[in-house]
Amino acid sequence: MDIRLFEEADRPFLRTLFLAARRHNWTWLDGDDWALEDLDGVILGETVLVALVDGHRAGFAGILPNDNFLHSLYVDPDFQGRGVGSALLEAVQQRFTSTGVLKCLMLNELAQAFYLKHGWQREATGESEQGKYVLMHFPLTARASGKVKR
Repeated sequence: MDIRLFEEADRPFLRTLFLAARRHNWTWLDGDDWALEDLDGVILGETVLVALVDGHRAGFAGILPNDNFLHSLYVDPDFQGRGVGSALLEAVQQRFTSTGVLKCLMLNELAQAFYLKHGWQREATGESEQGKYVLMHFPLTARASGKVKR
């Protein structure tokens, strides 16, 4: 598996994955107005990492590097359970210069479990347009101590 920076040729795949994943995972929301181009606004100004498995795009993660904020992480369903999400998350965590931060929707229980398994900690809760979320932190000490579960 390779993790590399976004290239413009990735955009069509990432758009499709982003739209399909939201429709599949965020079933409590009305996604009738969602469009392929929604991705463009989401990743604007972000560092985007793309996972490749045997040359096939398998997922991506978007980071706001100045804030150590993981904004998005999506894996193609055909590649789930093959370590793609873990590899992307590890690549993201290696870029953090201080405590990492993300917001995970409360109703997205599988994602919460994934982040907790990888050493993230619940810190607070809040409300967003998409519903309630949990704010999670990844302290650099978790990476340095080797206590991150794999």
